[in-house]
Amino acid sequence: MPISTLQYRDIMYEYDQRRMRNQQLLEERTEAVCQEIPELDEIQNQLIHLSIRQAQREVSDPEEASRTAGDYKAALAALRQRKVQLLTEHGYPEDYLSPIYTCPDCQDTGYIGSNPCQCLQRAKSELLYQDSNLKEILQSENFQTFQEEYYDDTRIVDNLSLTPRQNILKVRKECQDYIANFDQEYENLIFYGPTGVGKTFLTHCIAKELLDAGHSVVYLTSLQLFAILEKNKFGQAEAAAESSEQISHLIHCDLLIIDDLGTELTNSFTTSQLYYFIEERHLQKRSTIFSTNISFHDLRERYGERIFSRFIGYYHFCQIAGRDIRPLKRLT
Repeated sequence: MPISTLQYRDIMYEYDQRRMRNQQLLEERTEAVCQEIPELDEIQNQLIHLSIRQAQREVSDPEEASRTAGDYKAALAALRQRKVQLLTEHGYPEDYLSPIYTCPDCQDTGYIGSNPCQCLQRAKSELLYQDSNLKEILQSENFQTFQEEYYDDTRIVDNLSLTPRQNILKVRKECQDYIANFDQEYENLIFYGPTGVGKTFLTHCIAKELLDAGHSVVYLTSLQLFAILEKNKFGQAEAAAESSEQISHLIHCDLLIIDDLGTELTNSFTTSQLYYFIEERHLQKRSTIFSTNISFHDLRERYGERIFSRFIGYYHFCQIAGRDIRPLKRLT
């Protein structure tokens, strides 16, 4: 699900608007220049007249059209040459009255033949970034800015039998494998560990790679997710309709990232809604990533056996160990 039908329609509407704006600009240019150089107006009329007359011949008498094709082309060339001459003599570029395109490659259609133009690909990517809620942060948090030096390499974490640095490099490799196999394999992740050890950073790394590959990614904190769900359940009609559309997008986007799971107020509503989301996205085979400060063992106590069994069955757990690296980042 790179972009929805509605999103595609919005992009193509912008292409329509772009063509209209450029056509209006061309008409304004033509009117102004023809007032300054009256002969250009005559040439424009002659070009139109010649093209119409030849088109009529092709319909009514193809043989005559074939015989006059050479004269027609010669007359067009002469008029166009005179047009260029007049423009340059008056200080205008020779293509000043040519069609105007924001993207000359696709002539503002979005396609070159049947293939999407690069400008359309950029428009899709920009839209995906906007929808992800991550556009700004991903400029600084990605695999290129990942630094394992922040993680201690001198002590072994008992339950991992690895140092924090060895472990984070292992988790990074798992993240890169997850990205490489994203289109072929359905997989979900849970990053868990203490505050400030890089869980959110890794979700940003994954998000950037998948967004750049054209996938739809949505990032929300746990608080933001349940605020949307609460508005859908208890809000007024207009707000509920808006949140319902948001929820549909959250269920169907390629990757949903929920950060800081456990910061929300846990009650029957939040646990039932969390279960609903886990099941719906699993049925759709849409990948989900959670990050949480809650330990593996405390997840069961907080969310109950029903949700915990889904975590165990549907998700790959990635423990991240170490101390809070945020103070270290501020010193560098």
